[in-house]
Amino acid sequence: MAFKPLHDRVLVRRVEGEEKTAGGLIIPDSAKEKPAEGIVVSCGEGARKDSGELIPMAVSAGDKVLFGKWSGTEVTVEGEEMLIMKESDILGIIA
Repeated sequence: MAFKPLHDRVLVRRVEGEEKTAGGLIIPDSAKEKPAEGIVVSCGEGARKDSGELIPMAVSAGDKVLFGKWSGTEVTVEGEEMLIMKESDILGIIA
């Protein structure tokens, strides 16, 4: 099943966080936070102005992005946990 978001929404796959701290301490699963960065899997066409003109998306598939801790809605696509969110929930693209 292929999934294509509509309008100004994006489908994001979370990037797993580090297993260890910089000092070498192992972080247990109970203390880990959900990562706030991911890879854009697919994008919609973009939002529309009141005049009907299309506003193109600033992100594209393959971009590594940073998003807010509580952003998006968790969905399961082809057995994989992903997030679907509005483009405005994305804080920036990681170069």
